[in-house]
Amino acid sequence: MIIKRTDSSNTDFRYLVKFLDQDLAVRDGEEHAFYHQFNAIDQLKNCALFYIGEKPVACGAFKKFDDDTVEIKRMFVLPEYRGKGYASRILGELEIWARDEDFTFAVLETGLKQPEAIALYTKNGYQLIPNYGQYVGAENSVCYKKTL
Repeated sequence: MIIKRTDSSNTDFRYLVKFLDQDLAVRDGEEHAFYHQFNAIDQLKNCALFYIGEKPVACGAFKKFDDDTVEIKRMFVLPEYRGKGYASRILGELEIWARDEDFTFAVLETGLKQPEAIALYTKNGYQLIPNYGQYVGAENSVCYKKTL
């Protein structure tokens, strides 16, 4: 098992994000177009991949939110590899990387229709905050923050 730091041009990252987008389209239903517009990956410079052998099985990313804060994006684990702690390992790697780049906080948005994600973030010390930015007023959205 290895974790690799990369950017969004990585083909393995794009491969996993394709499955993430398919999953979110089902979960979000009619709201998918609203959320999808905020999930472009072409400019992500900080992406992490989790491999088992040669196979990419999990990913995540962050982007600068403000001078002190990153936003966690595009977290995903292939369904057959869930429940093994890989998402927490990716999240931890992203947090270390963000700290190494002198960020103090991480924020993120997830959906009420993603209870596994909510459990992951709360288990890893993220605190519920009021919805920020484009998510203000979005009834399906919940936002979290953590001091790194």
